Amino acid sequence: MYFQYTNASKKQISHGIIFSTNSMSIYDFDKVINRRQSGSTKWDLFDSDVLPLWVADMDFPVLSEIQTALQERIAHPFFGYQKSDSQVLEFICDWLQKRHTWYVDPEDILLIPGVVSGFNWVVSAFTDTNAGVAFNTPVYFPFFDIEKHLGINQIEIPLVRRDGRYEIDFEQFHKIISAGKTSVFLLCNPHNPVGRVFNKEELEGIGEICLVNDVIICSDEIHSDIVFPGQKHIPIASLSPMLAERTITLMAPSKTFNIPGLQFSFAICHNHEMREKLEKARKGMLERPNILAETAAKAAYQHGGRWLEELIMYLEDNLEFLSAFLSEHIPEIQFTKPEGTYLAWLECSALGLTQPPFEFFLNEAKVALNEGIRFGRQSSQFVRMNFGCPRTVLQEALQKMKQAVDLYR
Repeated sequence: MYFQYTNASKKQISHGIIFSTNSMSIYDFDKVINRRQSGSTKWDLFDSDVLPLWVADMDFPVLSEIQTALQERIAHPFFGYQKSDSQVLEFICDWLQKRHTWYVDPEDILLIPGVVSGFNWVVSAFTDTNAGVAFNTPVYFPFFDIEKHLGINQIEIPLVRRDGRYEIDFEQFHKIISAGKTSVFLLCNPHNPVGRVFNKEELEGIGEICLVNDVIICSDEIHSDIVFPGQKHIPIASLSPMLAERTITLMAPSKTFNIPGLQFSFAICHNHEMREKLEKARKGMLERPNILAETAAKAAYQHGGRWLEELIMYLEDNLEFLSAFLSEHIPEIQFTKPEGTYLAWLECSALGLTQPPFEFFLNEAKVALNEGIRFGRQSSQFVRMNFGCPRTVLQEALQKMKQAVDLYR
């Protein structure tokens, strides 16, 4: 047995590791809820015998206050055009101040339905066909679609791996940005899929190079709230007034509170002229989030602090479980523990598979992961695993993967 509970102490035991279950915990992240046949992309895309640990959609029920707020709003029988709700902006600003020590004026916030549509919007507003958008790879795969959607040249700046840890190659970064062919640098921090939470020195290096070369920074910080102990998320726009004037930050409660299907995100832009340009570019193209999305976001930011703290503790224990299991049973799979997000970037090249690892684990283990090649050309031997799920689900998936590897060996 790889995992068990002792009801008296409510401690979780695995591989000799006793996980710290807080006796004062008020949220049950161990509860498994059937999501099949619910219209879930994550659970209904594959056959019913496949365990999905792929798309960044956690398998934890949302905060009860979010459900209550939605139910109360639905009880009102009208869903007409909605005026701007200043409260949701106030709650966002309060959240950013408390969690990230970042003061943001409500006037600097533009509400949008999603971060992906957001960075396409930003790039389209500030890039023309004579320049391009640059980003570090491997990276969240919708970044690669910008070129196709907008006809804008994409410039890839590969991250470098040192002792399994991904870092920015500043010599290469400076060379590419200084070439004068980039209008927007698209930052992903915390980074998806490699899990880096870039530190102050790294962010200052990025910022300095972009400022000198008059490159706008569009920072995708959708995972900013999910960072593990010992790490701190720093919004790049918070580092200096000059960076604030040249940065558009994209954030959302969707990953933090597991409400991506409600489609609520926001852009933070301190520069008045840039904000006006963004507003002009969205006309008739990018609407505000709908009534229910705003209702859910407001409840999340107002009531979600304790829930998030307990979530991070649970995810950290999941990460320890994952690390211990792979080390003991599938040591060929290499990964560096992410500093943030609930995504693990797993290198499978040492398995010596005759098919891509995504296909191997889907076909032989009946476990669905994300295909590494989608995150960059250099990543064919990688898969991305979502460990934001009850531990029994993670255990079952890993056991299936172990059995498939054992048979292959």
